[in-house]
Amino acid sequence: MNRVYKLYLDQFVVVFIDDILIFSRSNEDHNKHLRIILQILREKELYDKLSKCEFWLDEVAFLGHVVSTEGVKVDPSNIQAVVEWRPLKSPTEVRSFLGLAGYYRRFVKGFSIIASPLTKLMHKEVKFIWDENCQESFETLKSLLTQAPILYSTDCRERICSLQ
Repeated sequence: MNRVYKLYLDQFVVVFIDDILIFSRSNEDHNKHLRIILQILREKELYDKLSKCEFWLDEVAFLGHVVSTEGVKVDPSNIQAVVEWRPLKSPTEVRSFLGLAGYYRRFVKGFSIIASPLTKLMHKEVKFIWDENCQESFETLKSLLTQAPILYSTDCRERICSLQ
């Protein structure tokens, strides 16, 4: 899909495997962009399932984020898993938690510093001891992720389509 849409990637289209996100500044631009993307699908004999497509949206969930006219924010459904996470009991659990939390690191200023006590628990030569610093790091990350800001771009778009 990246090769198919190479000319338009990050100009008005983003693809991930078989998901296509089309974004535009105006309704007129959006109409043009949508026609271009659909025409390319037709020319390459690629098909999308109409029942999975959404058109002319102001907001869409895409790859764990919510993209809207306001900007990009964390998808609340993914953050619920972080909020409900119980204290960690092994390096494997720490790795899982930091994997999910780390996916949203750009929403948390100083993520690596805050996560440092947890990161140290994953080192092979370190004995796993869940102390006050680890608990504080864990709770701070959970709290900051639930309050994550909307990342706004001065280039924020008005219309969005999601094709699957």
